[in-house]
Amino acid sequence: MHKLVCAGWLLLLSLSWSKPVVSSRSGGPRYQTIFSFGDSFADTGNNPVVFGWYSVFDPVTRPPYGTTFFGRHTGRNGDGRLIIDFIAENLGLPYVPPTLAHNGSFRRGANFAIGAATTLDAGFFHERDIPGGSSKFPLNTSLGVQLEWFESMKPTLCRTARECKKFLGRSLFLVGEFGVNDYHFSFQRKTVQEVRSFVPDVVANISIAVERLIKHGARSLVVPGVIPSGCSPPILTKFANAPPAAYDSKTGCLTAHNELGLYHNALLQAALGKLRAKHRNVKIIYADFFGPIMEMVESPHKFGFEEDVLMVCCGGPGRYGMNATVLCGDAAATTCRDPSARLYWDGVHLTEAANRHVADVWLGEINSSSQPQAGPKGAMSTGPSQNIGAGTVMN
Repeated sequence: MHKLVCAGWLLLLSLSWSKPVVSSRSGGPRYQTIFSFGDSFADTGNNPVVFGWYSVFDPVTRPPYGTTFFGRHTGRNGDGRLIIDFIAENLGLPYVPPTLAHNGSFRRGANFAIGAATTLDAGFFHERDIPGGSSKFPLNTSLGVQLEWFESMKPTLCRTARECKKFLGRSLFLVGEFGVNDYHFSFQRKTVQEVRSFVPDVVANISIAVERLIKHGARSLVVPGVIPSGCSPPILTKFANAPPAAYDSKTGCLTAHNELGLYHNALLQAALGKLRAKHRNVKIIYADFFGPIMEMVESPHKFGFEEDVLMVCCGGPGRYGMNATVLCGDAAATTCRDPSARLYWDGVHLTEAANRHVADVWLGEINSSSQPQAGPKGAMSTGPSQNIGAGTVMN
């Protein structure tokens, strides 16, 4: 009898030890903290602080921004929640506070993302006489600068190497999206083929940033690819005089600009594969941004979107609901009746409905495993071939 009781206790203990320390609502890992880097796709409120002098022209500080969910503008580039907001909700974490607009603790999350941020530093664009982005504004907000901000904050988050290893090891790092602004700003002075030559530099900087975070103690990182720029209303408007052969006849998107995005994403996945091989104890997730948007463009009705899927919800008069002189938030701008029936909100930025779909795709992988693992080529895993799913506008 005594042996049976002891065996019972040992069984219970072994079962308790085999359970993950924490788990999400959907059965995957639950992280204690989210650290986010990026541009306006992820910016939850830094933009108005950084560009306060520019606020008169900054539409995100005026209605109808934020009205779908928050009931007011929050500094987010959209009508409601962003992808990062849906990720935080799913993981049971608070919305990730913008570092420049939050006076409290960042122990539960910190968002360094800022609208108009580029991957490459301002000097790269200055040397090539490319306006926009970091060369236009008073503060360089590139990926490298955002990493410096994180490094300055780190001593306030954890003090010893052991404490930092534990704290950052149970944090989720969202590294991007990065690359869209580098390319969109460059289109003002460069051809698509010329911009293509920048892609290896952009991808190399993202890879360096990921490794830098790993050295700090990051063990779970999500690294998004870029969007299909050829389907982006600002790019379609800018190159409105392109010949018919430049467009995909099925989608109405510009083929060359989409091919640039596919090239970036292929190089990025290859770079992340090398990092996974080097850091086998780290979970590095490639998040497909291109595929989910193309899915919504190609099958709008599947997502409850209107037929003219490339038309923005909020903006001025124009083929795609865009006008360089009438921005969303201006008195003369118009807003669609139902943002949930649109893919694009004000240009390159997505509606809350579209952000939800992208977030669902990314969360499928984030929640799939609490431990880093390799997988066969083409598999949906954290292995080298992992793929989740398949005028100038500041982003």
